[in-house]
Amino acid sequence: MEKVRIQKIIADSGFCSRRKAEELIAQKRVKVNGRPAEIGMKISPASDISVDGERIFTARKKEYVYLMMNKPRGYITTMQDERGRRCVADLIDQERLGARVFPVGRLDVNSEGLLLFTNDGNFANDLMHPSRHVTKTYRVTVRPDVTDEQAVQLAEGVVIDGRKTAPAEIRVLTKEPGRVVMEVVIREGRNRQVRKMCEAVGLEVARLKRTAEGPLKLGMLKPGAVRELTKEELKAIRAAVKKPEKK
Repeated sequence: MEKVRIQKIIADSGFCSRRKAEELIAQKRVKVNGRPAEIGMKISPASDISVDGERIFTARKKEYVYLMMNKPRGYITTMQDERGRRCVADLIDQERLGARVFPVGRLDVNSEGLLLFTNDGNFANDLMHPSRHVTKTYRVTVRPDVTDEQAVQLAEGVVIDGRKTAPAEIRVLTKEPGRVVMEVVIREGRNRQVRKMCEAVGLEVARLKRTAEGPLKLGMLKPGAVRELTKEELKAIRAAVKKPEKK
């Protein structure tokens, strides 16, 4: 039997994405036949693989699940939390679903909106890969006001975490005294990127909601609600992943 890189086997099993698998391996939480795993090691798909002592069944799933959630504020993007905090897993009945899914990407605890879930590790890895440049659209409420100079800075890119962000699309939707609502479209997936961009130009983020990812739109999905992607949506997002959107 041909040997395969361990992170790919874990992703193919539907346990988590390839990127998350690499994180688990680096944290020494993955074992192969009872021994600690290493990133990139090639093993037989029939090997006994476990994470935190829980065995992973590596037979490729015949059916994959693709979900969209309107993540509410106050929930962390993880499927379990040792500290007992509310997490997105609380909003998905995986037993009824008949599949073990995981989130594709993240939204921080104070952010809300569109969050995808799947048990298709390869799909998740492709969607999150930086080279794909799949757009993410946010509705951002900031204080106190947005000047033309600040909007230009955000659009052209600002330095966060020692590196300049890629050009973004900025559109002011509404302006009220002490409060402005903008639409921000980015093509990166850096940690808390939109919040950090706003903070870098002196804006306080009062509310942040992801409204679209590539061709997928949140629409009227209620906070905390979950639904499966339609065939048309799945076809559209696969096309966006396969052929990166032009800048």
